[in-house]
Amino acid sequence: MKHIFIVNPAAGKSDRTAEYREMIDAAFAPRGLSYELLVSGAPGECRTLARQAAQSGEEVRLYACGGDGTLNEVINGVVGYDNAAVTHFPGGSGNDTIKIFDDPAAFTSIERLLDAEEARFDLIRCNDSYALNVLSIGFDARVGTDIARFKRLPLVSGKGAYILSILANILSGRSAHYVVELNGETIDAEQTLICVCNGRWYGGGFNPVPEAEPDDGLLDVLVVEKVNLLQVATVVGHYQKGRYADYPSLIYHARCRSLRIECVKESVVNIDGEAAYTTDAKIELIPQAIRFFYPKGLTYHTKNSQSGHKFAEITP
Repeated sequence: MKHIFIVNPAAGKSDRTAEYREMIDAAFAPRGLSYELLVSGAPGECRTLARQAAQSGEEVRLYACGGDGTLNEVINGVVGYDNAAVTHFPGGSGNDTIKIFDDPAAFTSIERLLDAEEARFDLIRCNDSYALNVLSIGFDARVGTDIARFKRLPLVSGKGAYILSILANILSGRSAHYVVELNGETIDAEQTLICVCNGRWYGGGFNPVPEAEPDDGLLDVLVVEKVNLLQVATVVGHYQKGRYADYPSLIYHARCRSLRIECVKESVVNIDGEAAYTTDAKIELIPQAIRFFYPKGLTYHTKNSQSGHKFAEITP
């Protein structure tokens, strides 16, 4: 079995490549194991490096060293290659995908990743891209995309850029017109945002569907209707904490295997932290599509889970 570490030096606050190498050497040398460390030189290159590793046909474990975007690139690179298994060696600011596990800090231990268990997770496919965790469109996707623009302003911190982005998007428009088709229904209206969950955490602290499972064969979808200026802080706050049931008239929850979102004008789609633009998002669940390995002894199922693979009877 080959062990390949794919590093995104742009993830997080600084380039941690040298630090990663020291940590890997310290774990691999006593076991007499070898590894490769590949460093991305441009956006999107982590996907290319992962694809090239998987195309060898050898049994390979790929360690995505960076943030959620790095993990997303590596996963997109190995889709369709059953000889490749993926994990996250976190080095980003959010590292939200692995928060489904009861001890996400364990992923920072190379030793524990070497003593791993493996599961098959579902994926979200949106047009030609894949997400393991969460896909969203609307207000929150616009906020996340605009943060980079505000970070370029003098004396503006990361938190400051986030606040400025929220304020700018509240003022520029809290909603847009979407046509959502799922489970035989059509929702044609102004919406604040639409969230499609395979995982449970995104955006650094949003937990919109706490009961979502990455291997149950279903997507959890929240459609948040247009809210006024007085409602936005309260509704988004409850949405962030997974309390969508508190607003049944404003937040619609459904479980499905596919849906379609049509936009009147081109909209940004957040795909595991990566931005894509479209007027027609065709979304479907791809069951058991990725091999994901994680430190032995951890669990990712919620207390109320019936242990994955539920495959409830949902209208296609």
